[in-house]
Amino acid sequence: MKRRSVLLFSFLGLLAQAADVTIPIEKYTLPNGMRVVLSKDNAVPVVAVYMIYNVGARTEEKGRTGFAHLFEHMMFEGSANAPKGIHSKLVKSNGGSDNGSTHPDYTDYFETLPSNKLAVALWLESDRMRSLAVTAENLTNQKEAVKQERRLSFDNRPYATAIVDKWPQLAYGNWQSSHSLIGSFEDLNAASLDDVAKFFKTYYAPNNAALVIVGDIQIPPAKKLVSDYFGDIASQPQPKHPDLREPAKAEVKTEIYKDKLAQVPGVIAGYPGPPRRSPDYYALGMLDVLLTGGESSRLHLDLVKGKQSVVQFEANPGWPFADTSDYKDPGIYALFLLYKPNFKSGEIVSQLQDEIARVQKDGVEAKELERMRTFFRAQRIGTLQNALTRAQLLGKYEILDGHPEVINTEMDKFLAVTPAQIQAVAKKYLSPAKRDVLEIQPAPEAK
Repeated sequence: MKRRSVLLFSFLGLLAQAADVTIPIEKYTLPNGMRVVLSKDNAVPVVAVYMIYNVGARTEEKGRTGFAHLFEHMMFEGSANAPKGIHSKLVKSNGGSDNGSTHPDYTDYFETLPSNKLAVALWLESDRMRSLAVTAENLTNQKEAVKQERRLSFDNRPYATAIVDKWPQLAYGNWQSSHSLIGSFEDLNAASLDDVAKFFKTYYAPNNAALVIVGDIQIPPAKKLVSDYFGDIASQPQPKHPDLREPAKAEVKTEIYKDKLAQVPGVIAGYPGPPRRSPDYYALGMLDVLLTGGESSRLHLDLVKGKQSVVQFEANPGWPFADTSDYKDPGIYALFLLYKPNFKSGEIVSQLQDEIARVQKDGVEAKELERMRTFFRAQRIGTLQNALTRAQLLGKYEILDGHPEVINTEMDKFLAVTPAQIQAVAKKYLSPAKRDVLEIQPAPEAK
């Protein structure tokens, strides 16, 4: 018990001093245009290497959906000096882990390793940037791998198709944002080797990427390794990114999706969100904490415990593919609620809107605001304590904002949001007149 008390007081002390948390950052750019962010932390002998490319699903062209996700797979198919299977095997044999992921606005890869193995990660990342094995055999293999992933992780899982395919089509008017992140079988089948080679050359160039290294490093030796491994990779013409602006919204929409795998009904409600880094962006982030942040949030207290209509929920600015850290406008603030079958979808939407209306009418009490701030601090400090998640934040802030230093100022901006700002953003953005709704109804096949 005594030990737990010491840990608790230490954590509360850290929360109280949250504004004083400063992440050391050194940023520079190689002659070939690759941005580099270094953050030294010698607390534990671990290093995180995070490579982020400025290309995601919203960059794709019509008829080429799924290319960003396909390339996430292709990047593990081997390169000139690290044949297929070697990348992950070498990382694991050196005591580390690795992975990659595809997002609407970027694609990323990482390795975490003992700090004396930094060169291993940099060599592997530079080799596949320099000489990825874009071959007919690898392309065919990964087309099938992506199809199989879609079958297992999306088409055969409840709610997944509604969330990944149907919701973006309903919520967005611009095709760049509305098409499926994972892509279609038809587009994957049509992808030629030339198409894929062009995509790689265009978007996987050093001048379209940022490298972040966080952890137990010494700055001069780390810089030398980066220069040695990446410095002579040729840059490419800067790619043109698509116009993501949304057309004027003619009407709000409500649609029904019949899900043969769902056991309980669900509903998605979404509202167009504010520009990234605007005052409204910070206020919406805190409004989300008010509504959905933990078991003391309004939705949990009033819909889960009170009315006992909702079973579980999740929400974020940018949901389902993003959160406040990588939300990029145009974006949607969306909430996904699973509810008990004795309620109707319209009732759940009304209950949700009533909770929002309470904020619009009555605002936020001081005690509740302090709870929200404590919750936000705890979440953010937990993220900053981990080398990899810290690297991910720095990389996203470099790619999306051009300023990784934001990591040292944004918490204060969220915590400075006032009750009046939260009330104002609820009124401005979360009105029924701006709300799209997707109802997900269980529709089991007859046996």
